[in-house]
Amino acid sequence: MQLRELAEKLNCRLVGDGEIEVCHLAPLHEACEGDVAFVVNTRDLSKLEASKASAVIVHEGSPPCSKPALLTNDPYLAFVGALRLFYTPDGPTPGIHPSSIVHEGVRLAEDIVIGALSVVEADVTIGRGSVVGAQVYIGKGSRIGADCRLYPQVMIREGAEIGDRVIIHSGTVIGSDGFGYLRDGRGVRIKVPQVGRVIIEDDVEIGANVTIDRATIGATRIKRGTKIDNLVQIAHNVVVGADTVIAALSGIAGSVTIGDRVTLAGQVGIIDHVEIGDDVTVGAQAGVAKSLPSGSVVLGSPAVPHLAFKRSIAAVSRLPSILNTLKRIEMRLASLERTIEEGDIEAQSSQSTSERRLH
Repeated sequence: MQLRELAEKLNCRLVGDGEIEVCHLAPLHEACEGDVAFVVNTRDLSKLEASKASAVIVHEGSPPCSKPALLTNDPYLAFVGALRLFYTPDGPTPGIHPSSIVHEGVRLAEDIVIGALSVVEADVTIGRGSVVGAQVYIGKGSRIGADCRLYPQVMIREGAEIGDRVIIHSGTVIGSDGFGYLRDGRGVRIKVPQVGRVIIEDDVEIGANVTIDRATIGATRIKRGTKIDNLVQIAHNVVVGADTVIAALSGIAGSVTIGDRVTLAGQVGIIDHVEIGDDVTVGAQAGVAKSLPSGSVVLGSPAVPHLAFKRSIAAVSRLPSILNTLKRIEMRLASLERTIEEGDIEAQSSQSTSERRLH
């Protein structure tokens, strides 16, 4: 592709030779002839001239360089667009692999792919253009929408509902039993039947080795456009709002309600039955023990407003200095007390001498 054509497709302003051919994207330090590199951080501008890239995507207003450049107000967005242009994966050939097992009553739309050794139970519906990878299990009565992608070894348990354009990565289990037990009169834990389901709405992406439990009754629901990273646990009856992002190793306990456009950073933990409002940001490793109003930004465990957390961290960093000051104060106080005690003794001695003289 000519650089001029790439600039037009990415809506970038071209500076330099637009006739050169480019065919790949590469980091600045790895790029060679024919590659396009990109610079997001201004600190990397100094590395431009040393790069062997044929062209570079940079922020509008960056200092001039000797290489042909695509100028844009959002270099990373342009880079993502270039990725889509240069790297279009080959789609699998539609059809059902002969080693897969498709039970009676399954309804398959056109252009379906079902990979080797997959099992599709009775009364399942799969929408047009969806791809079911190898060794995938889809339980009885589940519904998979159109243009979905289920990577190898995904498990969809019975009764789950998956919307359109949903991507689920390998090792993820949708609809496992919720973690519910009740002690009887003898203290023995009795399993609470988990008879609800899981609903995943349109345009959700779920990473590898995620577990989303079915509801005790009702539904665990992941709303439209939410993105879930690898190794996330979402318990029974949780509702996750639209366009929310949940980073890796986060754990959400039962019956939590999370609003729209929420960000949960890595290793966040949320206790059961709390409510998190819209547009909340929860920092990495935070522990949420109470409900959070919309727009909150919290850090720490237990989670507190981010400014309060930062002040506490700043105070902790001053503890050695404060301790030294306290020791000095203690020493001065002890010295003062000794001086006072010595003065009292001397005064008492003088008084006794005067009394003896009077007698």
